[in-house]
Amino acid sequence: MTDSAFYAIAAAIAIAFSTFFPALGQGKAAKAALESIARQPEAAKEIRSTLLLSLALMEALTIYGLLIAFMLVGKIK
Repeated sequence: MTDSAFYAIAAAIAIAFSTFFPALGQGKAAKAALESIARQPEAAKEIRSTLLLSLALMEALTIYGLLIAFMLVGKIK
């Protein structure tokens, strides 16, 4: 295999892992937040703001993976 093929495979793996695992985490966080809101509706505002902050941090992992994939694709000649 050529170097270009290795870079392309590495970029695909970076995108796959950086989207799959944060998506699982976001699903679990949203599920827990909705269950908490269902149990304690008066705390919905605090739970929602904490959920949005945690979702933004998880989404940052996906953006980092995308950045790494772009950097790897840039090395393909």
